[in-house]
Order: sequence, then structure tokens, then C-alpha cells
Amino acid sequence: MKILFTCGGTAGHVNPAVALAQMFQTRNPGCEVLFVGADRGMETKLVPKEGYPIETVTITSFRRSLTPAAVGHNIKTLLNMNKSRRQADAILDRFRPDLVVGTGGYASYPVVHAAAARGIPTAVHESNAVPGLTTKTLSKVVDVVMVGFEESRNHYDDPSKVVVTGTPVREDFFRYTRKEARAKLGLTDDKPLVVSVWGSLGASVMNQQITRCITLECGEGNPFRHIHGAGRNYREVLDILEKVGVDLKAHPQVDVRQYIYDMPLVMAAADLVLCRAGASTIAEVTAIARPAVLVPSPNVVADHQTKNASVLANAGGAVLLPESQSSGETLYALVKELLADPARRENMSRALRQMGSPDAAERIYQTLVALLEKKQK
Repeated sequence: MKILFTCGGTAGHVNPAVALAQMFQTRNPGCEVLFVGADRGMETKLVPKEGYPIETVTITSFRRSLTPAAVGHNIKTLLNMNKSRRQADAILDRFRPDLVVGTGGYASYPVVHAAAARGIPTAVHESNAVPGLTTKTLSKVVDVVMVGFEESRNHYDDPSKVVVTGTPVREDFFRYTRKEARAKLGLTDDKPLVVSVWGSLGASVMNQQITRCITLECGEGNPFRHIHGAGRNYREVLDILEKVGVDLKAHPQVDVRQYIYDMPLVMAAADLVLCRAGASTIAEVTAIARPAVLVPSPNVVADHQTKNASVLANAGGAVLLPESQSSGETLYALVKELLADPARRENMSRALRQMGSPDAAERIYQTLVALLEKKQK
């Protein structure tokens, strides 16, 4: 069996594909896997670290603007599409896959489209609540469309093609109970734990707000524990706290890190999570049913994060706080309000459990196996 996964752009597109590749190889000895991504995409670094080969196509995005720079960029993208089509055909000729699966990113388009035209079994998985341009276009030609939420089904022209599978998250997220995670982190008291993170690249605006939130916490005697991952703004956060007179050594309840490398453990111990609303983050929060305050990034294509956050907020599992309405004071007040209301947080967790798909990887695997068996008949 040969399976080709094509993905890129973000870790949220790559990680589900890697999880599926591992599952296929574990259950089907001798299964060969190839990844295809975009030239210079972050997938060219992420995939080899997982031990998989990757080839690339030359593909770029479309910009929704009529500025001279955007028009020039889009002309280049059109030219690249012809090139990427030839590259995709060459890759398919060499590898001869039995199945092609796209998990998001512009690189998926030429490869999945070329495979569908050849009659090779094809599928796409969309982690976001509302499909992007690539998935929306490919949904017309693939055999199966897999989505994270039931609410996503109506965004496709042919709902009969759509299977609600959820989005896979790492198995580490299910390793610890809250009690076990707190013990492993050395949290011996009963103070609730708040975890905040705005992505590995950080977010200057939100990190500045968090420094104000931390300042207020420390000024009121640290009513809760707080672990914050600052990303590339780490030094900036420490400098701001120093300037306003907050000595973190005097406040051991506050743990400011550059990166939260043990995220599954930390989130398992959390009582409340403050975060963006990217597809992989939403999947993690939902899978382990942690109440969250979601502050969507306003700088993503088609406002995907707001749409993702809305699904959870409408179900009662999270609070959606637009960045334009957020501040250090607002975050601090909201955190105190939620921590003071265990019943509300339990209701939020219950709503998330009803939405969650902890067995998402298994559902996707079974969907793809069924597709292969159907095509082989």
C-alpha cells in the first residue's frame, strides 16, 4: 500500500497528516508514505523531523486585494499553477499512490486535483469550521470530505460526501487526568491554574495585554496560578513586567516561559485556557474539554479563527473575545469571573465533551480504509 499525504502552511495542517501516516504504517506493515508540500513551506522542516520523505511543488497563495502588489502576486500564482500541475503529475508517476489525502494548505490543490483526474482514491480533511479556498475547490472532485464539526457540513455543495471525523490531536493530550498532571507539575495547593498562549510565533498585542493581566494578578496576591507561553515575544514580556515593578521571583505562582514544550501536560492540569482559535488549538481544547477564552487572530485569511471560535462559543464551550475588545483588564476580569463560577465551567466542559472527537484519528483511518475498499471493488 502506498499513501501520499499533501499538506502545508501551518503545523495544524501537518500534524494530522503525520498522525495518520503513523497509524497506517503501524496497522499495515510495509505501507509506504510520501508527503508533498510547498517549496520553502514549514512542512519541509516539520515532516523530515518525523522521519518521512517529502517532495515539493511550486505553489503560492491568492491575495484578496486589488493593490498593484497583490495583482502582481496573483499573476505569479497563476503561472505557478501550471508549473505545480506538471510537478504533481511527475510525483504521481514516480510514486504511484493507492490513496491521496490532502489535509490543508495550497500545496494540496495540484496534487489532489491531479490524483482525482486519474481516478486515484482521494480525500481531504478540513480542520477549520469553514472551508478555505483550497478545500472548497477540491471538495468538488474528491471522493470524501472529512471535517471537524457537524456545523461544517452545510458549507459544501454535496453534503453526502462529507464525513464528520473531528481533528486528530496527539495522544499525549489524553495521558493525564487533571490530578495527575497537577502532581507532575508540582502543584500541591488547590489554586486553579490558568494557561495562556498565543501561538509559537507569539502575538505582540496579546502578549502586552497578558503582561497587564499578570501585573493585576500579582497586585491582588495571585488568586490563581498562571503559566504563559510568550513565544518570540518572551523577552518583551519580561522587560515590560520589570519596568512596571513585577519581580517574578517574588511571584512563583506565575510561570512565564518562551515555549510550553509540555503542552499536553500543562493543558491537562489547567482549569481555564486563554488562546487563539486556530484549528489545531480548537481541536486540543475540545478533545480534553478545557473551558477557554478564545481571542481569534484578526490577521488570518477569511477570518477563519473567528468562525472556529464561534462554533465553540455558540455551543457554550468557550467565551469568544474579539481582540479589538480585549485588554489586560478585560482578560483579568473574565478569568476571575469564570474561576469563581465552577458550575459554569463544568457546563462549558460538558458542551466541549459533546462536541469533541477524541477518537478522530481512528474515525479518519476507518473512513479512508472504507474508501480504499470501495474503490477496489
